[in-house]
Amino acid sequence: MPRATEINHITLIVDRLEEAAAFYEKELGLEPLPAYKFDYPASFFKINETQQLHVTEWPDKPSYRGHVCLRVDDWQAAFERFRKLGIIDVTPWGKVRELPDGTFQMFIRDPSGNLVEISGAPGSKVDRSIFTDDELCQPSVGAYVSERNDARGLQSEDASLYHGKKK
Repeated sequence: MPRATEINHITLIVDRLEEAAAFYEKELGLEPLPAYKFDYPASFFKINETQQLHVTEWPDKPSYRGHVCLRVDDWQAAFERFRKLGIIDVTPWGKVRELPDGTFQMFIRDPSGNLVEISGAPGSKVDRSIFTDDELCQPSVGAYVSERNDARGLQSEDASLYHGKKK
């Protein structure tokens, strides 16, 4: 049986290609790449040496909870910038938080309304005073609690977005 070995690219659907492309280049520092010669609006971006983000313009509606997660090299700077822009969204997955493995997590909306999780790896330098902002931040360490009381799926106290790397 074949085994998936990596994510090559993620495609996000946007309603204004130029605005979305500027956002991913300016606000997340992604490098534009040439896209194929499609018959629809599209922009490709380099995330790293093997992964890309593709944005294409269609009249679809963005998902409320579905998202892509991007790790940033300076989570604190990202938090400050996105708070200033007013694009942190705490409604689908809760407030900005530190997860039990030491990962920092927040969710933002791009100009088309796509949900993007921004993570900082365990051990990221973060000024803990940001967690006193009760409107945006969860003051205690912990994962999102939905109050659905349906814990199906493989779960563990040792779970991590970074495959076992701990703070």
